[in-house]
Amino acid sequence: MSESLAGKIIVVTGASAGIGRALSIELVARGAKVALLARSAEKLGALAAELGPRAMAIVTDVTRRDDVEAALAQTVAAFGNVDVWVNNAGRGISRNVDELTDDDLDAMVRDNVKSALYGMQTALAHFRASAGESGPKGQLVNVSSMLSRAPFAPFRSAYSASKAALNSLTESLRFQLAEAAPGVVVTLVLPGVVATEFGNNALGGGPDNRTMPGAQPVGEVAVVIADAIEHRKREVYTHPSYPARVDGYFAGLRS
Repeated sequence: MSESLAGKIIVVTGASAGIGRALSIELVARGAKVALLARSAEKLGALAAELGPRAMAIVTDVTRRDDVEAALAQTVAAFGNVDVWVNNAGRGISRNVDELTDDDLDAMVRDNVKSALYGMQTALAHFRASAGESGPKGQLVNVSSMLSRAPFAPFRSAYSASKAALNSLTESLRFQLAEAAPGVVVTLVLPGVVATEFGNNALGGGPDNRTMPGAQPVGEVAVVIADAIEHRKREVYTHPSYPARVDGYFAGLRS
């Protein structure tokens, strides 16, 4: 593989497992330097050792703004800059709407919306502070879900709602920066079911995504996201069949 992202410095949250881990491996293979953020020191350390000097582990709880800001500072101190910030960390839930508690909804907002907001605000402040004569430059990548567009899994109700909120924040920021900072690209990524332990780690437990029909291999998802970074795309579904499925859902509502 050519080192198509050589020289890029990229922060990936939720890097210790699943999509974040696979993406970090893919980015390093393309020549990037990657700051690996997650809460698990053991898993992060092992991944950083596997990836070598282009990766560094930063133990971070992305639901804490101070942790996120400290991770930026550590990345800049080690690598000199941040070009791309990937908000990938998040968590699912297995609850239908009529089963949700206040705590359930609060957890989904904390883990899937506020954590990404902290990342967006922290990275954007860095892009602005390091801007040259042509203005701020960089890329913000938010990993959402196809479920934010169509409710194909009702038991993921609060998760889907939190990702829909993330979509709206992403699109609002993109619109805001279109004139104010056109050098900053805001990217939305929409995976479907990915063969990771996401389901096992959801509040309320399973089903295990790895056993679900049509689950997309995590390596394929990592390639799509890395391509979106390399080509500075604004929105990508991780599988070519997903846009038609979403469009079909809305066509059915109108029929």
